Amino acid sequence: MAAYLFITFAVTALLGFPIWVVLAASCFVAISAGSATPMLVIAQRMFTSVDSFPLLAIPLFMVAGSLMEGGGISRRLINFCNALLGSFTGGLAMVAILTCMLFAAISGSGPATVAAIGGIMIPEMVKAGYSKPFAAALMSVAGAIGVIIPPSLPMVNYGIAGSVSISTLFAAGFGPGILVGVALMIVAYFSAKKNGYGLAAKQSFSWKNVAVSFKEAFFALLMPFIVLGGIYGGIFTPTEAAAVAAMYGFVAGTFIYRELKLKDLPALLMNAGKSTAMVMVIVAAASSFGWILTSARIPDAIASFLISLSDSKYVILILINIFLLIVGCLMDVTASIIILTPIFMPIVNQFGIDPVHFGIIMTVNLAIGMSTPPLGVNLFVSCGIAKISIEENAKAMIKFLIANLIALILIIFIEPISLTIPRLMGLM
Repeated sequence: MAAYLFITFAVTALLGFPIWVVLAASCFVAISAGSATPMLVIAQRMFTSVDSFPLLAIPLFMVAGSLMEGGGISRRLINFCNALLGSFTGGLAMVAILTCMLFAAISGSGPATVAAIGGIMIPEMVKAGYSKPFAAALMSVAGAIGVIIPPSLPMVNYGIAGSVSISTLFAAGFGPGILVGVALMIVAYFSAKKNGYGLAAKQSFSWKNVAVSFKEAFFALLMPFIVLGGIYGGIFTPTEAAAVAAMYGFVAGTFIYRELKLKDLPALLMNAGKSTAMVMVIVAAASSFGWILTSARIPDAIASFLISLSDSKYVILILINIFLLIVGCLMDVTASIIILTPIFMPIVNQFGIDPVHFGIIMTVNLAIGMSTPPLGVNLFVSCGIAKISIEENAKAMIKFLIANLIALILIIFIEPISLTIPRLMGLM
């Protein structure tokens, strides 16, 4: 059964089928040709995997992100960040990164962050003298912070797949998300200084501008505090928090900023529905794929093999991360987490690796793959906005990816980066 599963997976993937088709086809072939299990089991597994209350957070956060994007939230966040950082060398690039970090605490999605912020920032950066490839590459990588800083949809999937507290994962995402953002800002600063980027947009710092832009962005900045404060205050669960975020996005965009019109709602909800459908069908197919792997005892075999290589948890973590970096370039983040989490959990437990820490490592690692070819979703979104080729974007992205890898190494070896905040909050 395992042989049929992997052969079908390889053939359909090489033929270029969508990842959910690759996973579903592999399951059907493996069951029909390599097992006496009724085919109905696959359909049952797919339905059961998405019939989950915690997964309801995914469509609700998608809706919240769409409403925030359509309600003028992203523009106000950009203006506030520009008032703070616009006076620095490479200030506009830093504004793009900081805005992505703030918007990440609203949308929880990498592609949504790239679309919402990149649609405004890429043209502005080009107008200010930044090269198109640089601007697009920056947004591709910075948008991935959307899945690191909470709320994070991949963390929701990991929490469900690994039976780990989603609230604790959210708290653990702050330190790594800030670290990645700072690493990208350092690269942006030296790149701008070397190439003379952004001189046309550089402005003098003014506390008055900061105060005015903060006032305009106040209700946008308030949303993460309401959502995350409600979760950690025990007022509502992460899933209920997603519903609160969606309602808040509607109220803020319609009645406070008055940029969200009722006639815009069908299109925004349709976009959120399409994004949700793509994620959920991958979750369903990946869950069936993972079930077959477990039935064939593949996780146990992989765990035994890795354990035989070394008795050092750091060597094992390095090997796992090399594997994840490769997988992240070839497979969707959602599918990777649903399939690989049950495989790696026995190894994590065997070596005494904290599952929350490992969840953050996995999320940051796979986030890098969102920006890299051939499957990088953020890459395609930013290329579409900037109207440049994937090759141009990928070449300009190298320096940012190196910064991401350095941040990942620090996160792997310095556990407190991830776990200090959860421990201070009494979640661990």
